[in-house]
Amino acid sequence: MRLQKYLADAGVASRRKCETFILDGRAKVNGKVITELGVKVEEGDSVEFDGKLVKLIDTKYYYMLNKPVGYITSVTDDRGRKTVLDLLPDNKHRVYPVGRLDYKTSGILLLTNDGDFAYKLTHPKHIITKTYIVKVEGILSDGAINELINGVQIYDYVTKPAKVAKINQTDNSTTLQIVISEGKNRQIRKMCNAVGADVLSLKRVAIGNITLNDLPIGKMRPLTADEIKHFQ
Repeated sequence: MRLQKYLADAGVASRRKCETFILDGRAKVNGKVITELGVKVEEGDSVEFDGKLVKLIDTKYYYMLNKPVGYITSVTDDRGRKTVLDLLPDNKHRVYPVGRLDYKTSGILLLTNDGDFAYKLTHPKHIITKTYIVKVEGILSDGAINELINGVQIYDYVTKPAKVAKINQTDNSTTLQIVISEGKNRQIRKMCNAVGADVLSLKRVAIGNITLNDLPIGKMRPLTADEIKHFQ
């Protein structure tokens, strides 16, 4: 199998993230630093990541985390910030986050050591909806909401149509539920900024049909068999 898939199946990170690690020279095969994609790992090969031997994991694990604000979605951080892995109990198996939630966003985040599962959730060819609750400053007009629904210009691309529902409004803020079918970096924040709305808070409450429900903030639980099957 290709090195990036081997690393993902060994629980290092998602396949796409492992590709970045390889290009950065953090992986070795049989003692040789690998800096290009496409290298295959054969049976009996020795594979290292960051100087440590890594092996394939037979048992796959799948978890849901209710991420708090103030944690980055990464395995490590060179700036010393807290990562979502700091929230895992010490006895949890080696898993990594699937996709991302930015530092100031809370809500549902999936973690696994199954590279194929992570690939299906993150590759653009697999359309997985994500549902967010976003609170913006001020009163958002119907025209602005229609723009969010139909697609807004963000730099060099236009967002795909979204489902948007107003769920609360006060004199000072508007709260929306937004469902998107793509996963651009910080997309909800950028969509809101594109219609002149400053985001006060943002929480992801569902990925596909898997919902956060009443999972406490900062806590995690295993996915059910039906939830895992939903993405397979």
